[in-house]
Amino acid sequence: MATTPGPTRWLFGDQLGPHFLGDTGSPGDDGEQPVVLIESRKVFTRRRFHRQKAHLILSAMRHRAAELGDRCTYLRTDTYAEGLAKLPKKALPLSVCSPTSRQAEDFVRSLDGSGDLPAVEVLPARGYATPREDFRRWADGTKQLLMEDFYRRARRAHDVLMDGAEPVGGQWNLDHENREPPPKGADDLGLPHPWMPEEDEIDEEVRADLDRWEADGDVSFVGRDGPRAFAASRAEALAALDDFVDHRLPAFGPHEDAILEGDEWMAHSMLSAPMNLGLLDPLECVDRAERAYRDGDAPLASVEGYVRQLIGWRDYIWHVYWYAGSDYTRRNALEAHEPLPPWFWDLDADAVEARCLSHALRGVRDRGWVHHIPRLMVLGNYALQRGWDPEELTRWFQRSFVDGYDWVMAANVVGMSQHADGGLMATKPYASGGAYINRMSDHCRGRRYKPTVRVGEDACPFTAGYWWFLDRNAKRLEGNFRMKRALDGRHRLKDLEDLVVQERERGSDAP
Repeated sequence: MATTPGPTRWLFGDQLGPHFLGDTGSPGDDGEQPVVLIESRKVFTRRRFHRQKAHLILSAMRHRAAELGDRCTYLRTDTYAEGLAKLPKKALPLSVCSPTSRQAEDFVRSLDGSGDLPAVEVLPARGYATPREDFRRWADGTKQLLMEDFYRRARRAHDVLMDGAEPVGGQWNLDHENREPPPKGADDLGLPHPWMPEEDEIDEEVRADLDRWEADGDVSFVGRDGPRAFAASRAEALAALDDFVDHRLPAFGPHEDAILEGDEWMAHSMLSAPMNLGLLDPLECVDRAERAYRDGDAPLASVEGYVRQLIGWRDYIWHVYWYAGSDYTRRNALEAHEPLPPWFWDLDADAVEARCLSHALRGVRDRGWVHHIPRLMVLGNYALQRGWDPEELTRWFQRSFVDGYDWVMAANVVGMSQHADGGLMATKPYASGGAYINRMSDHCRGRRYKPTVRVGEDACPFTAGYWWFLDRNAKRLEGNFRMKRALDGRHRLKDLEDLVVQERERGSDAP
């Protein structure tokens, strides 16, 4: 039985699913609760977002308002404060689920009714499997925030892929089965083309508005416009989830770390963007994947790998964002201070000859998305080798990716990718030479740069950059036992001096 409508629920643009309404977040609990959505143009004028990201956010907000109909007060204003000031009295009192950024949370908690703006009741965050208080209790009692330990606790707490007190299959982590290179000689994985949304009149309106704002000089974007590739409504998100589980989840695990130039989506879910808009709850995706395993429709390794991404990694980086403190994005343990070059900020893939880097940038430029290995082992790895400022790089990822938000990119970039937190998250830097990229992709076939060459015109910028990174950071990394072998190995390079000169001259120029 539906409950009586409570206070009007103010929804941010990443809180668009049904679980952000009602007292418990359960379907059918909202009791026809009234809703306020505020479209703030200042969000887009303050930062230079990817054009497709701006489109997706506005499309999702406007689709949600259309679904809610008369229940929704939809305001288009310059700022949130301006929107709140315009609310009719019938829309009060207000409640909101705790937002996903510190800036937004500080703002909503300041709304106590003492000024010109209405008071707002702030509820606990939703859309994550583990509550913030639970993570803090665990983190306060451990020396290092190891994701694997957190992941096992979450599996037990939610009884996911468990056989009583033990993990199904006897192992918690099947990552060793999920590191296969792409099939030899293949151009793609041979999977059906993933589900794609069909744009509608709301998308037409959004595109016209963005065109007008840009023509008026109010906003500026990076990246190319294009047909919307990600779900912008609850119905679309559920269709995308069904398509992934039915057609790509079985193949997801083995090649989840592989790259093929002819297969831009591989077996990935394409659900990070709608999930980060709040259109899907991670636990419902986990439940759907586990049912596929229990029914014999998907192998355990693929399902475990996907589950680990959601209630393991995704939840983990959300909690590290809050736990590590407001200065986390300014940490810079490796003292990397080089600014990001214009060609990188502008997603100028055509300026880059190195195929792996050009291909990754082109994916970001054309879709606002590449999967986690191009992000970590191509884009992030290159930035790490070049000594680019991690705070700047975090902003670049936030703005350039359709699924990028403050909480998403802080730990992913500062902690994992750039090792700027000094090892709070990862035991060693994620740096590698061209050999890894060559093994896990088809980028190096017949290209000018050779992954085995360190010095000279054909020297791979990743291979040379790897040794330059080690030499430059030797003192900072000498106490890391996992780096000892690599650091010692650089002394065996007869061309190390020439390599260092070469890479210093290359600097941040497009390779």
